[in-house]
Amino acid sequence: MINAIKGLHHVTSFAGDAQNNNHFFTKTLGLRRVKKTVNFDAPDVYHLYYGDEQGTPGSVMTYFPFPNIGRATPGVGEVGRTLFSVPKGSLGYWEERLTAHKVGGLSKDESFGAKQLHFTGVDGDSFALVETEGDKRAPWTQGGVDGDHAIRGFHSTSLRLRDEGATAELLKFMGYTAQEKRGDVHRFVMEGGNGADVIDLQTLPGAAMARAGSGTVHHVAFAVENRAKQLEVRKALMDTGYQVTPVIDRDYFWAIYFRTPGGVLFEVSTNEPGFARDEELAHLGEGLRLPKQHEHLRAMLDKSLQPIIDAA
Repeated sequence: MINAIKGLHHVTSFAGDAQNNNHFFTKTLGLRRVKKTVNFDAPDVYHLYYGDEQGTPGSVMTYFPFPNIGRATPGVGEVGRTLFSVPKGSLGYWEERLTAHKVGGLSKDESFGAKQLHFTGVDGDSFALVETEGDKRAPWTQGGVDGDHAIRGFHSTSLRLRDEGATAELLKFMGYTAQEKRGDVHRFVMEGGNGADVIDLQTLPGAAMARAGSGTVHHVAFAVENRAKQLEVRKALMDTGYQVTPVIDRDYFWAIYFRTPGGVLFEVSTNEPGFARDEELAHLGEGLRLPKQHEHLRAMLDKSLQPIIDAA
């Protein structure tokens, strides 16, 4: 069994309009944009990162905004919902805030003993805020949400699958512990993780396969401390029969990727070097940062990329 994984690192999704995406995460949800860069494989497309002050692993939601992308069709073989942790007693505040910002899909329920507020993102994403007692992670408080209510980071992700069996075994191999099952959802928890410690598997045997588009999660990334731990994880996965990519330098972390039995793309990312490697902490996410192999495209990208206005 792998013992180097410490919970979620980041979640990356597809978006449509970059300005709308930026406004939703920074002005509606009050997160910090910690990096404005481009897709390594398609440099004419932004890669936007939102999280806490430093972009701490376990707090970062990232997006590839493709201006002409169509909406996704939900189904199995994908992440169904991304959930954020907020302080206990704060859902009333969030319901008022999201209503005032005209956010759709609002509904409340309780799952595994915790109150949740569901909502739909600007790109059609399925999200929820979960009241979590004792989450000590420091929030970003300069985005219009005070510290008593602000998002602490991820709580969990939910995967929609036709059959949970092989993915459940994978999660246990990755260090997760199977907990209770309620209805069609089976919960897995990373004990002693970074706070973003929960993965839920929802089994929907008769559902159609998902079709990617705006709002689709491209991949879920899991956190390891450093490159040495990442290599341990890579070897363990390959010894078990998984096809894992070589280590890829993503500037702010190193990454490996593999496809799960249920069809979801997993990544394992290092906590090092972090988002302050090329910008001062006080100015994270302000300028357009380019991977070195795309720096020669800066003049063209400055003209072609959609301007992002950070007005109040």
